[in-house]
Amino acid sequence: MDFSSFLTSLATWFVVFFLLMIVFVLASRRPGNYVVYYPNRILKGLEPIEYNTRNPFSWIKEALTSTEPEVIDMSGVDTAVYFVFLSTVLGILVVSGIILLPCLPLSVTDNGGMKQTTSEEKQTTSEGVDELDKFSMANITAKSSRLWGFFIACYWVSIVTLVLLWKAYNHVVRLRSEAFKSPDAKPEQYAIVVRDIPPHPLDQTRKKRVDYYFKGIYPEAFYRSMIVTDNKEEPKRGCRMYNDFDPVNKIWEELEGYKKKLARAEAMYEGSKTTAKPEGTKPTNKTGFLGLIGKKVDSIDYYNEKINELVAKLENEQKVTLREKQQDAALVFFSNRLVAASAAQNLHAQMVDTWSVIEAPEPGQLIWPNLKIKYFHRELRRYLVYAIVALTIFLFMIPITFISAVATLDNLEKHLPFIKPIVERNFLKSVLEAYLPQLVLHSFVALLPKFLLYLSKLEGIPTENQAIRAASGKYFYFNVIDFYIGVTIGGTLFQSLKKIDENPKNTVSLLAESIPGNATFFLTYVALKFSVGYGLELSRLVPLIIYHLKRKYLCKTEAELKDVWSPGDLGYGTRIPSQMLIFTIVLCYSVIAPVIIPFGALYFGLGWLVMRNQALKVYVPSYETYGRMWPHIHNRILASLILHQITMFGYFGVQQFYYTPLLIPLPILSLVYGFVCAKKFYPAFRHQALEVAATADDVLKEAPNMELIFRSFIPPSLSSEKIDDDQVEDALSRLSRSASFV
Repeated sequence: MDFSSFLTSLATWFVVFFLLMIVFVLASRRPGNYVVYYPNRILKGLEPIEYNTRNPFSWIKEALTSTEPEVIDMSGVDTAVYFVFLSTVLGILVVSGIILLPCLPLSVTDNGGMKQTTSEEKQTTSEGVDELDKFSMANITAKSSRLWGFFIACYWVSIVTLVLLWKAYNHVVRLRSEAFKSPDAKPEQYAIVVRDIPPHPLDQTRKKRVDYYFKGIYPEAFYRSMIVTDNKEEPKRGCRMYNDFDPVNKIWEELEGYKKKLARAEAMYEGSKTTAKPEGTKPTNKTGFLGLIGKKVDSIDYYNEKINELVAKLENEQKVTLREKQQDAALVFFSNRLVAASAAQNLHAQMVDTWSVIEAPEPGQLIWPNLKIKYFHRELRRYLVYAIVALTIFLFMIPITFISAVATLDNLEKHLPFIKPIVERNFLKSVLEAYLPQLVLHSFVALLPKFLLYLSKLEGIPTENQAIRAASGKYFYFNVIDFYIGVTIGGTLFQSLKKIDENPKNTVSLLAESIPGNATFFLTYVALKFSVGYGLELSRLVPLIIYHLKRKYLCKTEAELKDVWSPGDLGYGTRIPSQMLIFTIVLCYSVIAPVIIPFGALYFGLGWLVMRNQALKVYVPSYETYGRMWPHIHNRILASLILHQITMFGYFGVQQFYYTPLLIPLPILSLVYGFVCAKKFYPAFRHQALEVAATADDVLKEAPNMELIFRSFIPPSLSSEKIDDDQVEDALSRLSRSASFV
């Protein structure tokens, strides 16, 4: 990419961001759009706009003046920890820039590196790249004493990163502890999940076996148990009339569907009543395939009839499910938070594959089909999924490397000569060079997060939030290996293929020497992410258009309308890995090409501001783990730092800097630091500290309502007033997040 294409790219992205800002300012102040821009505040019963002002930048002031307790109150501890991540990486880049940016004159004023380029090589290299290379270590003469400035910068970046990570870890530990000490009782704090229940005697049911086992260990605090059932699969042949069976979940979902259709039909009927025709027109539908064929019937009467049939069928299937489809897993409830926390981290059996116990998540977070998977099957699945992920990363590396190398105009002209007349025009060439590689790569990996989430659930992970964290880790390593390393290697190989063919022994040196040349691509990539990415995030242009289209043409009831503007959560599973990729890119190029530092700082600074607004006004968390994701974020920041240190060690070696071995202590220091953090901090994230749980019980306002806590774990498909308590105890949980049960 030449210099004009680089400037075209930057200018375009900033113009796009400015236009999207205008859309946000204008659209967010229209009352008809409040549900798109302020759903979090509306759902909490607050006024959409706190301060009615004409100042278009008032949202910036509100975001800057907001406090961490306000973020926790509106969006939870996980969101506050997310901002700890943003502020930490922003601090790393800003403080590192204090030393890195003054290194720019060292490279700009040294023409030695450029003088080593032969006239023949200059003809194959655009002038724009040479101009940008002056701001990187590519312009430093090999063995030059100026390399000392960049050498010191390597140590500075490492020390800054480790110090700020240590402070952040301490801060998140405090946030997590304070959240657990809340006087409001949460249902998951009084329950544990038990898996791998051993075979029971013929004269003893699963429930009696679980009750006997845990009541014997915790006689004073044990409350009751709930045996997990399989609500989706059909029973084994011989249990009952096999062909007449429908899983209880299927019946419940069908029942809910008819209830929605009935509400829609009634709304249409009320809407048809006018002054001229007060009796209105009752809606009708056909009973055949997709309502297109079959007998024509009155919709309201037909849906009421179907609902009555399904209610009776559901009640019958609930009894069958509770009786015939029990699994070797259960939820056990305690009347004391300290006992529940202790039970979740104790070893209950001598054999690891029996009576496995974990902390209970929020009622809506259990992945029920995974609870019945046996211990060794889970282990086998885990390693199998790891192998599939490794194979996926390897297979994706090939096309991504090829695309990153070929998706440049010079290479496309070589392979597709017929496009040469089109790209010879300067303006068109600048535009295509600025946008083509980034757009191609984004399109190629668009569906990957869903695939990785599917693989994570396939491991046998018991909770949704844990599966999201696992998928997030896979996505991060995919990004770093395939996107960052693949793009770097791919572009280099195609640019230096002739030299490598002539002298294969210099492959490593050629790869290292070409690293600064890839900085331009990543500069434009970072600019694309913070301008278009955050511009679309703030303006919510796509959700705005979808909301108004569905409101006008599809939605007939308030429930349907609410489903349309329901914002969802922040999407940590994809958002954090994407931002970690940006941080990895900026960190790895921070010393080689310090000019990337301001772009990275702008990305995370603007991200903090935009996401602060979104967290306070838009997104509604779907779960709460009290910062459980932080150790994973911390480890990935540390992995990025080690990758940076290894990259610099190799690059200084190519530059023939005699003191390169003095960089060896840096990755060793980072690994030792990671080991210390894992021993000091991580246990408090894996399990709740008992001293915290004891304090939480001391500050409890009053005794919790254990019956409500127990019933909060009953899934909607098994919830019925006609099912007695003994049957209900064998139910699963699938309710949404609940508040205090005090």
